[in-house]
Amino acid sequence: MFESQSPSRVGQKSSTQQKTTIFSTLAKEKSLSDYKKPEPQWKPSANSSVTPACLTSPLVEKPTGKESMPQTPPFSAMFDSSGYNRNLYPSSSAEDSCGGLYYHDNNLLSGSLEALIQHLVPNVDYYPDRTYIFTFLLSSRLFMHPSELMAKVCHLCVEHQRSSDPSNDKNQIRKIAPKILQLLTEWTETFPYDFRDERVMRNLKDLAHRITSGEEAYRKNVQQMIQCLLRKLAALSQYEEVLAKISATATDRLTVLRTKPQVVQRDIITICSDPYTLAQQLTHIELERLNYIGPEEFVQAFVQKDPLDNDKTCYSDRKKTRNLEAYVEWFNRLSYLVATEICMPVKKKHRARMIEYFIDVARECFNIGNFNSLMAIISGMNMSPVSRLKKTWAKVKTAKFDILEHQMDPSSNFYNYRTALRGAAQRSLTAHSSREKIVIPFFSLLIKDIYFLNEGCANRLPNGHVNFEKFWELAKQVSELMTWKQVECPFERDRKILQHLLTVPVFSEDALYLASYESEGPETHVEKDRWKSLRSSLLGRV
Repeated sequence: MFESQSPSRVGQKSSTQQKTTIFSTLAKEKSLSDYKKPEPQWKPSANSSVTPACLTSPLVEKPTGKESMPQTPPFSAMFDSSGYNRNLYPSSSAEDSCGGLYYHDNNLLSGSLEALIQHLVPNVDYYPDRTYIFTFLLSSRLFMHPSELMAKVCHLCVEHQRSSDPSNDKNQIRKIAPKILQLLTEWTETFPYDFRDERVMRNLKDLAHRITSGEEAYRKNVQQMIQCLLRKLAALSQYEEVLAKISATATDRLTVLRTKPQVVQRDIITICSDPYTLAQQLTHIELERLNYIGPEEFVQAFVQKDPLDNDKTCYSDRKKTRNLEAYVEWFNRLSYLVATEICMPVKKKHRARMIEYFIDVARECFNIGNFNSLMAIISGMNMSPVSRLKKTWAKVKTAKFDILEHQMDPSSNFYNYRTALRGAAQRSLTAHSSREKIVIPFFSLLIKDIYFLNEGCANRLPNGHVNFEKFWELAKQVSELMTWKQVECPFERDRKILQHLLTVPVFSEDALYLASYESEGPETHVEKDRWKSLRSSLLGRV
């Protein structure tokens, strides 16, 4: 994980003296620091008699007609900042009768895998809370493949339909069909990539057919669900094709300079002279790539073999997407692009101008709430080939950069950044415009947080129960990102700028060092030896 280190520069000014004036005068809207940490909100328990306004709609309404469907709260209402809805409808007893679900203070803490699956499947009198559906579908893949879970869900749904008197079967189907359809709809909407697996899709269609064959009124709902799912899968395939084309055409900038120098003659300032506009276009890329990451990808990245099942192999060999990896690669590309644009100019004043330009872009990213691009830019400017350019940095007004580095300082577990992120999240909750809804977290740190949560707690308890308390916390972290990634970018797209950001060749690490040494000569014996080696290997010169 990247941790920013301030390069040694000449002519730095005190960042503490500059902080108030810069962000108060340059921010185009309210600064993120203006938003206080939200006050603790309602934390539900099973027997609570008071429910917040966001959850007053029941998860399941009594059918008033043939096409009545269970209602669920919006996705953003599933978890709040202080607590989360662990279970609105638990068993009335401390220990559930089907295999064992363990509650403490009316919160579901653990249970056998079979009991948890039973708890997922609706029946005539019960529909699971949406928070539970999301948490279990997210975490279950640590123990079983989605195709296995879907097969079990289908079996249980069929059993519930048959559980009544045969003469009453039609009425039973009418009662349970909308609940089964709602569960399937939630699954397809939140975890659509599971249905890239033909087995999962086949079971979905089989169960949907069973619902519609028993009650024609639901045929339209099933068709809409399937069509929506197919559109999402088609969009993913198209996105992957675009990424593959970009990757296939990626070329090292030094190679292009030697063969087609005219291709890379224009720098980023020539393409986009306004830092705010570039920050907007970076936000377009961030939100698009973030949007395609499925919540399950965070879990699949850390899946290990289930110790209680000797037959199961690691999930990684069945992974259907790599959107998370593509997003991390974008962060790295942006960092290298920043370093390349700074090291390319021959003249010192042009390099200094480029540094100041990217400082302004980073500041605008901060004001927008785009912390991932902000950190990528800081990372690029802190790369050794850039930070060693002392004569160049001496010409740069670094006060604004010092403030940005202070905001993203890794000390105290990124305390300053986490405070700013909470401010952005609160601003998003109270936003009056789509511009203020944007929250793009520093992604590598988010992955690191989830990794340590996964590593720090066992998936199973000593009695073999699934440690569901761990997965409540995991779901809380992931669901917050799922809310942020649904925001549509309000800025106008600029194809020319986007094309440059995504496809212009960038220097490799060795080429960056070579360009840096060519701009400001090596000082130590180690640098001189490396310069000679790089000139020989990259340029064929001695």
